[in-house]
Amino acid sequence: MSKNHFSRRSFLQGSASAAALMSLPMPAMSAGPVSTRLEWEVFKTTPQYASFLNAVKLMKAVTDATKPTSWAYWVNVHMNYCPHMVPYFLAWHRGYIYYFEQQLRTVSGDSLLTLPYWDYYTYPTMPSEFTDPSSGNALYVSGRANSNVYSALTLAPFAPTVINFQRGTSNSFEASFESAPHNPVHNIIGGWMADMQSPTDPIFYLHHANVDRLWDAWAQQPQTTMPYPNSSYWSGTFTYATGLTMRKSKTYMPSLLNYQYSNQKVPTAMPLNAQEGRIIRVQAQLSPILVRPALGSFSTTPPRSIATTRRSLGGVANLTLNERSVSARVPLQASGTTSLQDAVAANASTVDTASTSETITTTFKYPRIVLDKLGVTSAGKKGGYFYNVYLNLPASGSADAESQSHFLGTFGPFEVSGAIHHGEGSLVLPATDVLRNVGVANLKEVVISLVRVNGPNYPTGPVLTVGEMRLELSTEGP
Repeated sequence: MSKNHFSRRSFLQGSASAAALMSLPMPAMSAGPVSTRLEWEVFKTTPQYASFLNAVKLMKAVTDATKPTSWAYWVNVHMNYCPHMVPYFLAWHRGYIYYFEQQLRTVSGDSLLTLPYWDYYTYPTMPSEFTDPSSGNALYVSGRANSNVYSALTLAPFAPTVINFQRGTSNSFEASFESAPHNPVHNIIGGWMADMQSPTDPIFYLHHANVDRLWDAWAQQPQTTMPYPNSSYWSGTFTYATGLTMRKSKTYMPSLLNYQYSNQKVPTAMPLNAQEGRIIRVQAQLSPILVRPALGSFSTTPPRSIATTRRSLGGVANLTLNERSVSARVPLQASGTTSLQDAVAANASTVDTASTSETITTTFKYPRIVLDKLGVTSAGKKGGYFYNVYLNLPASGSADAESQSHFLGTFGPFEVSGAIHHGEGSLVLPATDVLRNVGVANLKEVVISLVRVNGPNYPTGPVLTVGEMRLELSTEGP
């Protein structure tokens, strides 16, 4: 599949690129004015603020969840159709919050109303309007674990090495960003946000407006590559409800939906974390991992066929996670090491077909870590924490300097809720890039580390269970 190997901005500015855009299988931008979505601190000083509060209050008062004028209707849209940990996560949600914004305008009667965003890279503490439990405050929900999300944040998706967009390519922005900060923000806030019913919490929409903004900002960087607007990647439609769809091509950029953001820059520094009147450093993504977590005592599971397209190279069974970080050793048979080396070599020398229309090879060439048969305790469901998952951190000395090259993804109650809701009950973390980074020559074992990250408030004791954590090879791309 062809990909845009130059910036989206230059594509649209060039005359040849403009001609290509005119030939796209998508409707032309409507003649209406382009609206600007504002950061909450500015938004609340505008007349739109009263319209927003009124719309939220009115929608929550509608008890018939089958009506688009109800709040529950949009929660159910997310529950029934949202894609997570698969291609089009960002694009589907762009269409989702666009349609929700249109509903806010309809309910409020304010045609100028826009959906605000919460820039937590500038303001890591949730706006106070959402945390005030006063009677009648429609922005407040009970059960949140935290209002400060500093520990969820990372600059990793904005590194200069993250140049590809779609999942299934090396250094994918979509995969990196969904893993962190998107998922950790859900996990650290907790409550409804740690569940697939997360739109129950109004802060969800400000979070996803910011997610959408950051994707747009990343896509405008000169080094990034997006699939060409007229490529097959954007063919087809997204479904949101019966009779409510959107062509994928419409989600290519915000201007095709007649909106933009007041801030179109990627974050370049972590915010100051103010809590209780002082600047503190909490257990954030960038906190030093001084040493690899100690090895736990787990029974091993043997290499075996999982399905015709998947084979386990070995794993460990029956993990119960609590507030302590832990590592698990997975020994490899000689044949498994060879297969792993072949898989990494195959990925380095062939075109990734994960998101293309090409025929996918039957070779087991996609390595991944699978957390299977997931469960969450009653304490764990409340959120306030998550785990960073690493592969083969250095066994001695400080692991911090190299941690990002070993990073596989995140694991918390939000990911578990998604895995169970979508029916698989498992979390798949692609491992090709990490294995290429750390090397697979003479590899006799892999060590998977789960490093606990907490918000200011977090549960102790058992929170998550994993029936099996294994290293797999698959014929199917991530």
